[in-house]
Amino acid sequence: MDINDQDTIAAPATAQGMSAIAIIRMSGPLAREIARRCFMPAHVSADRCFDEAGRLRRGSLIEPGTAQKIDDALLAVFRAPRSYTGEDLVEFQLHGGAGVVAACLNILLANGARLATAGEFTKRAFLNGRLDLTQAEAVADVIAAETVAASKAAARRVSGGAGRALCALRAELLDRLVEIEAHVDYPDEVPEPDAGALLATLHAHERRLNELLAGAKTARALRDGIDCVIAGPPNAGKSSLLNALLNVERAIVSELPGTTRDIIEDRVAIDGVVLRLRDTAGLRETNDPIESEGVERARRALSGAELVITVVDASRCATPDDRAALALAFEAPQIVFFNKLDLGNASSSELRTALPPAERREVVEGSVRWESTVAELRGAIARLGWGAGPIPPDADFLANMRQIQALVRARECLAHACDTLEQRWPIDLACADMREAIAAYGEVSGESVSEKVLDAIFSRFCVGK
Repeated sequence: MDINDQDTIAAPATAQGMSAIAIIRMSGPLAREIARRCFMPAHVSADRCFDEAGRLRRGSLIEPGTAQKIDDALLAVFRAPRSYTGEDLVEFQLHGGAGVVAACLNILLANGARLATAGEFTKRAFLNGRLDLTQAEAVADVIAAETVAASKAAARRVSGGAGRALCALRAELLDRLVEIEAHVDYPDEVPEPDAGALLATLHAHERRLNELLAGAKTARALRDGIDCVIAGPPNAGKSSLLNALLNVERAIVSELPGTTRDIIEDRVAIDGVVLRLRDTAGLRETNDPIESEGVERARRALSGAELVITVVDASRCATPDDRAALALAFEAPQIVFFNKLDLGNASSSELRTALPPAERREVVEGSVRWESTVAELRGAIARLGWGAGPIPPDADFLANMRQIQALVRARECLAHACDTLEQRWPIDLACADMREAIAAYGEVSGESVSEKVLDAIFSRFCVGK
């Protein structure tokens, strides 16, 4: 995890395009010196401007050498180690024209800074101890949040509760491991640790991990959204359901079968979770090459779905296409929606009894024209998609798969170590599993993570963050 401390980096922190204000940030040992060359404060001395931290100063962005004014600007200086990155950091607030932003960035690069790589500001914050890795990853989640609920959950993760909890667990387990290894190395001088006390510690760790993992499904859904595919035979009301969930006429609705021939995609938020909805072509055998391609695309979409809504017209007698659609098995949770009951109910009871067994399935009967039915469908989507219910505001949940997989592995190692102790095997046989759990804790918090993993994490950030 080496970092070139001599580098000073710079990058825009705001998106490209015309805007009222643009921000360019610069971090590193030369940050204040470079800023001094190209910023002329309006009402205070240069020494005061660049030495006092945390104040927004008005002045002019100038071209070094000629002192030609480029823009009216504001400048903020943050001194190491209390800046975001832990280094001297300077932020320029400029007018948001592309020419002004380019001119400022060119000046900074010409005077000793280099362009920051993706996520390098936050990576430096992590390497300089300003953030642990769970907090650093949560920064990207805040930026990417599409709903208020998602932003609140990400902000909670930025506060670092989960990282602090894991650091404490790691330190405690390391202490117990040292006690065992000291006894193994010096049996005459160091007494054997109490197996019962160690077992109680390991069980306490298992309970804490269960707490951290308990809300992972909901937290991941808030962070990443849910890929939901609407499928079923032609003319079952799939496009009408898409429109009802979106509350807008997004898809063409027609009584003619085969109207939807390609996948129609849109997004809607339910309980703060972004649902990526995909309306697909009706599932049936057809000789029409275009419709056939649409059916094949629907099947591919179903294979990768995180939630499937199978829509069937229950107002008519069941057809072979209805039965074939309901016979499909999915790894993802499934909602079976018997639709069009406003026109009658000819087959819902028959089709319900013919459904193959499935653990994660709910059945909804009604009509897409009824608000109560749409509300029932939204509730079923939440229950099957992410467990429903809001995340408690003080909960320390993990949201990305890297963290979840590491803690699941830690929990498995702890369970194996507990089994070793409960079987009354020698206490030192639990050491290997304890080391694995300690390593897994460190992977999540960042105390033991490879440069390759760090590069993969921070490459997903925007350049200015």
